[in-house]
Amino acid sequence: MLPHAADEISRDGKSLILAYDHGLEHGPVDFEPNPATADPERLFELATHEAVTALAVQKGIAEAYYPEYEDDVNLLLKLNGTSNLWMGEPDSPVNCSAEYAAGLGADAVGFTLYGGSNHEVEMAEEFREAQEGAREHDMGVVMWSYPRGQGVKNDTSPDTISYAARLGLELGADFVKVKYPGSAEAMGEAVRMAGPTQVVMSGGTMRDDKAFLRNVADAIDAGATGLAVGRNVFQRDDPERILDALEAVVFQEVDPAEALAIAESDD
Repeated sequence: MLPHAADEISRDGKSLILAYDHGLEHGPVDFEPNPATADPERLFELATHEAVTALAVQKGIAEAYYPEYEDDVNLLLKLNGTSNLWMGEPDSPVNCSAEYAAGLGADAVGFTLYGGSNHEVEMAEEFREAQEGAREHDMGVVMWSYPRGQGVKNDTSPDTISYAARLGLELGADFVKVKYPGSAEAMGEAVRMAGPTQVVMSGGTMRDDKAFLRNVADAIDAGATGLAVGRNVFQRDDPERILDALEAVVFQEVDPAEALAIAESDD
């Protein structure tokens, strides 16, 4: 990573990336719990929340909506992504260049790498092109590091998550997004393996407030600098409430129970 490359999508060394690449990656099913969030405008509105340091979207969403929000939202543009209709070995085709992302006004780019897939070699080569292109435009780089495929037996084991974090460092990411490995101790080891690359926890599937915030707090205590979260925000009936709580947990390191009390008092 390069010094200050992550500054545009961070605040006080912490980050809360609101991820909204789900329409491509998972399809309309992810919007069913809160149908209003099928409209990207709703997510751009959420991204103006003080807790959010960047909004991650694909280029079509950015083209259509970002110009109206460029003064209020930091744009993290995903450069690759695949639909859930694909049934082959994990892969993620490149659908946007770093140069094009810069032209759209992106502050950073995101790229998914499936270590362990039969397509890992070409994905790593594509990441190199994206990473070096981002450097030419002074943009930060976030790696979605998700080991999966025939070479991976357990994609959430502590050893696998540590390896995922190390890939981010070795290949030049400023941030590496990894799944929670099950304990603060295991997350701490992943952070150690990432060195100066900042580790952000993947939000994952939606779960109850207390369990979700406890995982976030444990990750922060272990040295993670934040999280990249989508469903655990936008699938809730009141997304602003959980963002209020995340603001307290991530940036103020408040205990989750106290953070929920703060969020409820703000309602």
